[in-house]
Amino acid sequence: MPDRVTILTGATSGIGAAIAAELAGPDRALLLAGRRQHAGDAVAASLPGNVRFLACDLADPSAPERIFATAREMGTIHTLINNAGILLPGRADETSDADWNRIMDINVNAVFRMSRAAIGPMRDAGAGVILNVASDWALVAARGALAYAVSKAAIAQLTRCMAVDHAHEGIRINAICPGDTDTPMLARGVTGSARRARIAEIGAAIPMGRVAQPAEVGRVAAFLVSDAASFMTGALVPVDGGNSTGVGA
Repeated sequence: MPDRVTILTGATSGIGAAIAAELAGPDRALLLAGRRQHAGDAVAASLPGNVRFLACDLADPSAPERIFATAREMGTIHTLINNAGILLPGRADETSDADWNRIMDINVNAVFRMSRAAIGPMRDAGAGVILNVASDWALVAARGALAYAVSKAAIAQLTRCMAVDHAHEGIRINAICPGDTDTPMLARGVTGSARRARIAEIGAAIPMGRVAQPAEVGRVAAFLVSDAASFMTGALVPVDGGNSTGVGA
């Protein structure tokens, strides 16, 4: 029987690499996609089972065609996890058109194009799962990250609308909304003890008193794409230590 294939974007580090580690094994083939060839090859080589890495820029409208063609070589496309994303800080008056468009192209347009490409194969197979990685800033306001927060709010609505459009076809579509997580994106440009102090400072503002570890987000993602979540669709699941409750806002 052909392997059920999971496509995972943004897989070279952080949350993406943690999700890959949770999912890799004999029960699925795993196609990782990202921009950094060396890092992606290293992640793929570290994982058991049928795992491949494909280097691509998701801002390229032709990327889904390449990704899905490779996935079809591996087996039956069953799961898509849209994790790739970028963050450029700035308020409205600090955000250029170029920065706005870059964030929307990666964080929204690419997710739409990948999800659109997945519907046909999943419909033909009679089942499928799409999981989008949004943010707790899709649920609450954020200071100094306007374009990023707006892009993740768009992913929340994309998730819900696609979920109701395709539920009758056996396709489940959910989103996780991670809060601050100890990844290279957090406290970028700060290293050593200064970074540890900054991470602790960020964590102190979260109700649970710390930031997340990537594996904690990865485990929730693995649950949502598993059969254990078979009656969940259209859900936005915070993994944020209570940040989106609004406590302390």
